[in-house]
Amino acid sequence: MALTDSIPNNVDLTSDRKLLRALEKWQPNFLQWWKEMGPDGFQTSDIYLRTAIDVDPSGWATYDYVKMPDYRWGIFLTPSKGDRFVNFGDSAGTEAWSEVPGELRGILRRIIVTQADTEPASVEQQRQLGSTAPSLYDLRNLFQVNVEEGRHLWAMVHLLHQYFGRDGREEAEALLERRSGDADKPRILQTFNEPTDEWLSFFCFTMFTDRDGKYQLAALSESGFDPLARATQFMLTEESFHLFTGETGLERVVRRACELTKQDPNGDARAQGGIDLPTIQKWINFWFSSAVELFGGEISSNAADYFATGLKGRYREAGKYEDHRALDEIYSMPVLEGGKVHQKEVPLRNALNEVLRDEYVSDCERAVRRWNRAIEEQGLAFRLHLPNRRFNRSLGIYASGSFDLEGQPISSDEFEAHRAEWLPTEEDRAYVRSLMKPVYEPGQFANWISPPKKGVYQQPLDFEFVRLDAN
Repeated sequence: MALTDSIPNNVDLTSDRKLLRALEKWQPNFLQWWKEMGPDGFQTSDIYLRTAIDVDPSGWATYDYVKMPDYRWGIFLTPSKGDRFVNFGDSAGTEAWSEVPGELRGILRRIIVTQADTEPASVEQQRQLGSTAPSLYDLRNLFQVNVEEGRHLWAMVHLLHQYFGRDGREEAEALLERRSGDADKPRILQTFNEPTDEWLSFFCFTMFTDRDGKYQLAALSESGFDPLARATQFMLTEESFHLFTGETGLERVVRRACELTKQDPNGDARAQGGIDLPTIQKWINFWFSSAVELFGGEISSNAADYFATGLKGRYREAGKYEDHRALDEIYSMPVLEGGKVHQKEVPLRNALNEVLRDEYVSDCERAVRRWNRAIEEQGLAFRLHLPNRRFNRSLGIYASGSFDLEGQPISSDEFEAHRAEWLPTEEDRAYVRSLMKPVYEPGQFANWISPPKKGVYQQPLDFEFVRLDAN
């Protein structure tokens, strides 16, 4: 099969022979990486997957059984809507670029590579989860997330190959050589080296880490480099499913925790084979504090440069803000000095990572309110919450201090004294892993999680979302 047949696209691959040859050389390496590092044990299973074969509504989401190595990883850009202009920064109002400006080549390549590296990393982190799936519904959703991360990798690799020559080709190869958690060749960002070896972590990852991806992609979708903007705009249409998987997955764990808590005479969900609410809170504390670091330092000259040069904007830059240059504005943020937190004013451009993080935190708080409504409906007094963004930080201006869950400065000894109360212990992790037993009967779900409200694409919950007998 020709590459143009196996890779649906709207970038006219057939007209660029050099690009086509480069991608034809890269594709076998990608498929070998998928075989070695993709979902373990299900490569020959028929999975009920959504495949994007076009950008219009009729082609964006087609559903059918597919073996994952045969999935059609497409390359799509949101269609151009005529002349487009740089929306922000020093060049606001000028024509957007269809080619890479020479002076921005290095910085733009670094942005694309960092984004691209997260896509295969998450597949590697989640490689073993299929063997402990709580249902066929969840197993299918895991694989849908995985193949779409693979498609997002293709989207970024296309940009590297088409616009960055030999440097881009070398970067594309390196994306398949790094490995999540590898001591010698780890993934670029630390969150993508964290183990994701049980489903509570998977739901937290897709809730918190993929939600960071939403805001990073949204900021890049404002870019003055038009191909990057249009590629990330289409990626956002798929990213929403990943966020749905995490947010609703955690809600289902919370609902079941409440049910089992009420069933137990001592109010102990663990005694009934479930995940208790305090344990869920610890996972939230860990994964949220890890995800907030993905936005970068609170005060950042890089963020200012990305904005000034028109490479990376704010969330919904074009529609939400009136001043798109942000030259004279300031941002007030809490900083730690002399062991105390006080407000400091910094130029807005230097605080743009924090501006994006504000949007992210607000979105996460909305989800927590949803989970707490589920707890309230069950008549329990427990409430989940996000830790303060200063909690458990290893990067940025708060890394030098220790903070409690409310963001108040404490000594490192105090933090260590509360570590087992605030963050997962080895015993907690061992207990959660002990619950991870596969449930592969259609319509059945593990004891520790509630069923979803509905299936996939109008299919009933007892639909055979994964055909295991194809193995």
